[in-house]
Amino acid sequence: MNTDAWGIIFVIALFTLITVLIVVLVWQAFATWRARASVAREEAYQKLAERSTAAQERTAEEQHRISEDLGELRNRVNNIERLLREVE
Repeated sequence: MNTDAWGIIFVIALFTLITVLIVVLVWQAFATWRARASVAREEAYQKLAERSTAAQERTAEEQHRISEDLGELRNRVNNIERLLREVE
């Protein structure tokens, strides 16, 4: 082989190497972008879950308070009924 052939082979090999390097870099850039999007989505779900849990806790506390108030109201009505029976 003469020098021109080696020069052409070298240029083709260099071009192939650069092309492969660019493809790998672009591929990794997209993979990084997808990973960051996934992390952002997971953080959004985490915040949503935390807000949902807080809302459920508030609802449970309100239900407990309402249950206590209802029990107290039931006792008062029973006392009034008893008082009315005694008065009759």
